[in-house]
Amino acid sequence: MNSEWWRTAVIYQIYPRSFADASGDGVGDLAGITQRLGSLRDLGVDVVWLSPFMTSPQKDAGYDVADYCDVDPLFGTLADFDAMLARAHELGLRVIVDLVPNHSSDQHPWFQEALGAAPGSAARRRYVFRDGRGEAGEEPPNNWQSVFGGSAWSRLPDGQWYLHLFDASQPDFDWSNAEVQEEFRRILRFWLDRGVDGFRVDVAHGLVKADGLPDYTAPEGADSMGGAEPVPYWGQEGVHEIYRDWRRVLDAYDGERILCAEAWMPTVAEIAQWVRPDEMHQAFNFAYLTTPWEAPALREVIDASLAAFGGVGAPSTWVLSNHDVIRHATRLALGDEFPQGHGIGPASPGRPDPAEGLARARAATTLMLALPGSAYVYQGEELGLPEVIDLPDEARQDPTWFRTSGERYGRDGCRVPLPWTADAPAYGFSETGEAWLPQPDDWAGFARDEQEGDPSSTLELYRALLRLRREHGLGGAPLEWLPESAGDVLAFRTGDVAVVSNLGADPVPLPTGEVLVASGPLAGGSLPRDTTAWIRVA
Repeated sequence: MNSEWWRTAVIYQIYPRSFADASGDGVGDLAGITQRLGSLRDLGVDVVWLSPFMTSPQKDAGYDVADYCDVDPLFGTLADFDAMLARAHELGLRVIVDLVPNHSSDQHPWFQEALGAAPGSAARRRYVFRDGRGEAGEEPPNNWQSVFGGSAWSRLPDGQWYLHLFDASQPDFDWSNAEVQEEFRRILRFWLDRGVDGFRVDVAHGLVKADGLPDYTAPEGADSMGGAEPVPYWGQEGVHEIYRDWRRVLDAYDGERILCAEAWMPTVAEIAQWVRPDEMHQAFNFAYLTTPWEAPALREVIDASLAAFGGVGAPSTWVLSNHDVIRHATRLALGDEFPQGHGIGPASPGRPDPAEGLARARAATTLMLALPGSAYVYQGEELGLPEVIDLPDEARQDPTWFRTSGERYGRDGCRVPLPWTADAPAYGFSETGEAWLPQPDDWAGFARDEQEGDPSSTLELYRALLRLRREHGLGGAPLEWLPESAGDVLAFRTGDVAVVSNLGADPVPLPTGEVLVASGPLAGGSLPRDTTAWIRVA
């Protein structure tokens, strides 16, 4: 009997290099994850998702893979992975791993072979190689721009150009090539045979490029992963047949293995195309993540999400933070002048109010974890971690920072290593005190041990929310809007719980009933601004 666990699961994203460092070299590793898995079981999540840990030169923090079937020595060995997976399963946690099919590292054996091969050779046909424009082929094949800034093409000494939608060290595969397709079937089976429970698929809306590779200019102000449609390298129809093929591979295994799409498409209706019955199981709801802290906008995206995903028989997913976006404890206190991928730094306008950001983050999470479907939690948000804004320039490592000559700060601020212990070196991240990105001097109050047992802490709020979500079956209950949902107030019922969120300036009355949990202090039967409460109702 199928449990369809993925329909209601709470999935916790581990960014391995920043989670826990057992070796003491300042970079998190698989052994560190294994040591800390008990804390995630105690938090109350169902699944862990590991960002890339495969062999990589780390030009883009592991999203540049040189060997898809091995562990980078930075993180350990395959034996360390097997031990981590066994421990997670022992604790009742499922594990999904990141897979990067749009591009490889330029150090991948296939690309190294292509560099030494002739134009038009079988080795080059695995990637997107083209002759240039102009009399001597000196101009790129088209005008496409890299997500990380600059041209999406680099030229080889023999005159041919290769496509890289991201960094120049990340050449795009040509997915019309049968050899590429078969290689990824082999990679899927390698990890499924080891026992993983599924895959989060990076850039799942990429892979297939429009015939002829036509020019495309993104509109002013477009974020780094989207733009006006049609975009000739995002969301092409051919990607869906790839995932239908992958679904057949996964369905041959016991245990309900899943695929989750990172598909940055403009609307939830488009994102839902990735989770039709014979394709993927889940897709990240980026439309929800990018919705401003405004009640009408949130109600609209919640309705649209439930309709779009439900319309194809899939669960909606909900997410507020991940390794690519400004942490929501900071983002929700910012204006709209921070497009996805640009980041925030010391010279950015509009320094956010930390107290306002944390209050909104707690309220937003309390709202999100009551919604029907599956939810994603990014490591550290359960501690209320803000974006680290004041990283020194010399510490930054995101390719975006370098490819834009410092114009965009990029994503380092949400990737700073976690604080576990208030009075330990590197706040317990590493026994040696080493950390690959510097941690702020004022992070002791965010440390896990400092928050444990404090009923007012963000950690204990998350624990309570996850316990109550499970006890009341909220992930599988239908949503019904309540009459109180108007203006700056969101109010709905799911199961036997009424959820009320006040996004306005003035307090609002609470429904009658037992308050199960609230994101902040309540005021004499009313709900203050930037606060969400769950109330048991008959």
